[in-house]
Amino acid sequence: MFKNLVITCFLGFSAIILGAFGAHALEEILTPESLRSFETAVRYQMYHVILLLIINLYDGFTEKEKNTISYLLFSGIILFSGSIYCIQLTSITANLIWFTTPLGGLFLCIAWGIMIIKFIKKLINR
Repeated sequence: MFKNLVITCFLGFSAIILGAFGAHALEEILTPESLRSFETAVRYQMYHVILLLIINLYDGFTEKEKNTISYLLFSGIILFSGSIYCIQLTSITANLIWFTTPLGGLFLCIAWGIMIIKFIKKLINR
């Protein structure tokens, strides 16, 4: 559990740094559309960091369930937000890594889907 929380805190820390970087250093460099894309990556990263904190502090999931959901979310954040950061901050084009953003989004959706199923099972078994 603590490993997941350390990774989660690092991702939260980096979201704050990247958000500040985007707000202050990139508005002169990126187009408004590119800046919005960058801000979307930061926002999705932070949303899922908050979710990761909740998951890993929630007593209703087993350690295995917490790990499965956490690893899906870690992978989703890295692929989804990370690919957007790469596209906006480097010379890597979307054509080269087009598949990583939707793959990251898929991992995020799978994690949410697993939680839906777990909570429905808990609701039924009440």
